[in-house]
Amino acid sequence: MNASKGQIGRRLLGWAVAGVTATASGSAFAELGQPAPWEYKLQESATAVMDYITWFHNWLFVLITLITLFVLALLVIIVVKFNAKANPVPSKTTHNTLIEVVWTLGPVLILLLVVVPSFRLLFLELDVPKADLTIKATGKQWYWSYAYPDNGKFEFDSLMAADKKPRLLGVDNEMVVPVNKVIRVQTTGADVIHSFAVPAFGIKIDAIPGRLNETWFKATKTGMFYGQCSELCGKDHAFMPIAVRVVSDQEFAAWVEGAKKKFATNPANSYASAGQAAQ
Repeated sequence: MNASKGQIGRRLLGWAVAGVTATASGSAFAELGQPAPWEYKLQESATAVMDYITWFHNWLFVLITLITLFVLALLVIIVVKFNAKANPVPSKTTHNTLIEVVWTLGPVLILLLVVVPSFRLLFLELDVPKADLTIKATGKQWYWSYAYPDNGKFEFDSLMAADKKPRLLGVDNEMVVPVNKVIRVQTTGADVIHSFAVPAFGIKIDAIPGRLNETWFKATKTGMFYGQCSELCGKDHAFMPIAVRVVSDQEFAAWVEGAKKKFATNPANSYASAGQAAQ
């Protein structure tokens, strides 16, 4: 029995160490712009808008925690101080002017602490500044098409590539944008409602058939950044990733020249040809 307990203990300890090691190694190799193993917070920011979202999220967390602790403390005080044993004769107080003023003004102040920064965030997200580059993203079942009207009006499809990492996020043709430039993204849907979302940029906007929505971002870091369609759009909704590669101005100019030739030869990079390439 003792030997059995010892073996079980060693086995559990081994599992725990392996789990910690796997988690640590996963975090160490997690790249910017994609989910990390055991992630419990927002993705690392790559835009000023996402910086504000992260700050606002953390501020709400602190505020909600303080309110929760305050209410808990009041409940404990009431249970201990005003129970039937401590107060055999119940109070007959009907109202208290000071308490009523406090519990009216208190929530108003709390709402102001929430609404003022939230309105500032909404304005920052919805007020699109003068764009350096416009990209049209069209959601289709179940892939994205990107058009670059400012750079020769070429267009291509972007499908999930099974042989690319990270799993379910790698694509055959990424959206490519220059760093530190205002990118206006215009979205629409070709069939049903989709949603264009990239967490590291702090953007999420619906792509609706017959309607043109727009959002913007200004990436401050180079690298690969991933998102997904965030509106249930059919059976392959989970296989509709968004991949954005942020590069320098020189690399972007070179990519544009190559893209013009590539997608002029194969116009729009049709679904069939791109799907075969992804497989």
